[in-house]
Amino acid sequence: MASLRDLGLSEYEARAYRALLNTGPTTAKELSRASDVPMGRIYDVLNSIEQYNLVRSQTASRPKKYVAVEPATALDRLLEDKKRELEEKVDQYESIVDELSDELDAADPVEEQFWTAAVGPEETVDLLLERLAAADDHIVMVAADPTPGRDVQALSEDVTAQIEDALERGVSVDVLMTRDMVGALSERVGERYRTTLQKRDHFDVRTDDAVTGSFNIIDGVEVCIQVPNPLSSGEAFGMIDLKDPEFAASVHEEFAPRWEQAEPLEF
Repeated sequence: MASLRDLGLSEYEARAYRALLNTGPTTAKELSRASDVPMGRIYDVLNSIEQYNLVRSQTASRPKKYVAVEPATALDRLLEDKKRELEEKVDQYESIVDELSDELDAADPVEEQFWTAAVGPEETVDLLLERLAAADDHIVMVAADPTPGRDVQALSEDVTAQIEDALERGVSVDVLMTRDMVGALSERVGERYRTTLQKRDHFDVRTDDAVTGSFNIIDGVEVCIQVPNPLSSGEAFGMIDLKDPEFAASVHEEFAPRWEQAEPLEF
């Protein structure tokens, strides 16, 4: 069950506030008895919840009396405090990430081959987005007909976000798609293309309905190949990521003439 402790109050603070709601204006001594908060702690507890703006005090009276702020107002104040705390945490973590990004330099690329694979829709998408985010120089994307096993519209928005980030880093991007794939993209992606991406340097989209496979070439040394499900025609099964400059070069040689013959995309 939800409790005031979930919003940051200690057990004694929660007891004191709940007791004040029942007692009305009361003294610290009376509140100690009503809330079972020890007398030796009650003043510290009252000072604490007063700092949370959960109680108001009547300093002119002797002894001093306290009254609880209405629950709706008190809960809103606790919520705002939690939001500020979380925002500060986010800023702190973002600052840490910025510092570590400068500190943690990747080693020079290893020339030997390396491959990995992802199986399943979520794992495939994660691998694709990860490799797009790692690009430093050039991305080639080739996409055939949309597969029924994946949410193409949602995926297209995630991929578009990665493309925009890559362009901001100075990465050039070439995309070759079938017209069916273009039609499967979300309206939001189409709007981003018309209003922003189409005007960007080093970004080009063309169409070729003869494209039958889906793959990506990253920085001329890495190829991500979508693997169709052998037991379900048209459905994506997984993705193979192969780092091999010679293989990537041969794939690009096959891609280049298709790219030259393809038509520029016009929405």
